[in-house]
Amino acid sequence: MALSDTRYKLNTGAEIPALGFGTWQAGPGEVSKAVYHALKSGYRHIDTAQNYGNEAEVGEGIARAIAEGLVARSEIFVTTKLWCTYHTRVEEALNASLKRLGLDYIDLYLVHWPLAMNPNGNHDLFPKLPDGSRDLVLSHSHVTTWKSLEELIEKNPGKVKAIGVSNYSKPYLEELLPQVKIVPAVNQIENHPALPQQEIVDLCQEKGILITAYSPLGSTGSPLFSADAIVEVAKRKGVSPAIVLLSWHLARGSCVLAKSVTPSRIEENMKLAKLDQEDVDLIAKYSNELAAKKAFQRYVYPPFGVQFGFPDKL
Repeated sequence: MALSDTRYKLNTGAEIPALGFGTWQAGPGEVSKAVYHALKSGYRHIDTAQNYGNEAEVGEGIARAIAEGLVARSEIFVTTKLWCTYHTRVEEALNASLKRLGLDYIDLYLVHWPLAMNPNGNHDLFPKLPDGSRDLVLSHSHVTTWKSLEELIEKNPGKVKAIGVSNYSKPYLEELLPQVKIVPAVNQIENHPALPQQEIVDLCQEKGILITAYSPLGSTGSPLFSADAIVEVAKRKGVSPAIVLLSWHLARGSCVLAKSVTPSRIEENMKLAKLDQEDVDLIAKYSNELAAKKAFQRYVYPPFGVQFGFPDKL
């Protein structure tokens, strides 16, 4: 079995493909073709979100692959996410996502960020205050949102197979977990050797929550591609630094989202390499050196982060 075919078992008992296809920031008109090509190439885990604005295109790509007999719906694991302006309208948001995707059910539904924005603000997704800052609803707890998701899955088990969180730091998880009836199946976070977030990974493993990594390569032009440890492992394995960075997550027991709209790159990203302990230790040494210099790098930091106190809770 190819490493890209690895599957993990969620705390629901369902299986999730370890390698997922990410669609964040893919341009309009590109997403449908990319999703179709990903499914044709063998990906079986597709990730999107309400606020990406591409659920309809994701659905088109899925529908085309199914119509051509390349894959059955039951073979595809689809993740989408609840956006911040819909924390008080969870069922409405889910039904809208299902309609845009053209699907009868979602395999995994995530709370995208642990904060609420004004549902009656001046924009459906990104409401702002007069000073330009995000119009947040600080009185609404993410725990309340989670309880709404629990009620949703209890009322609509045919529409949502599993629920989880995204961008949850250790403090937010520690606040949430004592109050849940359903333990999140997944925590999707930015994760790479320059931001290993080991304390979150360890807590999630302890609680049976699977980590899914987004932005696994860092950013465009990321220094990760030229880091000595990554380059050394890449040479040892005969693969590119990008493949090492993707494969590192499977070595950690995590899912990883690979993103591209280029057919050749979509295919290349499936050629994962099995990292041995020596490889993992070398990358860990690199991460530890960054930690010692306080040089960890977060590439996804939304404008509402400082407002919401993220420096204290990241």
